[in-house]
Amino acid sequence: MALPVLSSSAVKFRRVLAQFPQELSLAFAYGSGVFRQAGAPAGHGENNMLDFVFAVDDSVTWHMMNLLKNRSHYSFLKVFGPKQISSVQSYGAGIYYNTLVPCNGRIIKYGVISTDTLIDDLLHWKTLYVAGRLQKPVKILTQNENSKLQAALVSNLKSAVTAAFLMLPESFSEEDLYMQIAGLSYTGDFRMVIGEDRSKVQNIVKPNVPHFQKLYSSILQDCPQVVYKHHLGRLEIDKSPEGQFAQLMALPRTLQQKITSLVDPPGKNRDVEEILLQVAHDPDCGIVVHQGLN
Repeated sequence: MALPVLSSSAVKFRRVLAQFPQELSLAFAYGSGVFRQAGAPAGHGENNMLDFVFAVDDSVTWHMMNLLKNRSHYSFLKVFGPKQISSVQSYGAGIYYNTLVPCNGRIIKYGVISTDTLIDDLLHWKTLYVAGRLQKPVKILTQNENSKLQAALVSNLKSAVTAAFLMLPESFSEEDLYMQIAGLSYTGDFRMVIGEDRSKVQNIVKPNVPHFQKLYSSILQDCPQVVYKHHLGRLEIDKSPEGQFAQLMALPRTLQQKITSLVDPPGKNRDVEEILLQVAHDPDCGIVVHQGLN
């Protein structure tokens, strides 16, 4: 049985997607317009802005087609054409957003990211921007048969579990795990200190535990380092230095580099494996991983 999202969502999303060029490797909707959040009044999500991400194989061609269909969505950059828009897209997190777009009686925003940039972020957490969104429940609207992308989506979820394990105690609840995972992409986000609701992570997780379970249950059941007591909603993780070393070695490359730069004094030039072995024996291993994310 499908897990419930906000009412009438399937038709609503199909109508939105029909307004855009269909050459998409992945399209998903996310945020409070899709999944209920704690503390929101009934019906609140039905009026929220709808948020989308579109992954495309060829950004220049896609923007060219979208300019023909939806020129009004773009800022002044439209006068410079699709190549310039794609050039701007390549900066920062590699995603270009059109915001406050009226569409089928709703206000939407949508980000466009190249498939290769998305795969790189999923595998290596280069920015953790779109990868972080995909660690939380999203509504997949369309996905092509790109096996490299599919593998990267699974790898991102496994990496999220591994990073969360390193920052949790030996025994914890399933909800604790999902809270830690949902908070990964907010670590170091100044909005969580200034402006954003500090209870945002809790509001995301509590009403949506079944959606998190759908994402992560099979990964937890197949993980050799965890005892997953599904019927109790509890987990126990290997916190030995050997266990933590294996987890550290499985982290995405960018996070490993951030951790090693925190621990290794300038000029020593030790290899990554040696540094991560030192971190694995450190009682503050979880704090070091958190600082690396930060």
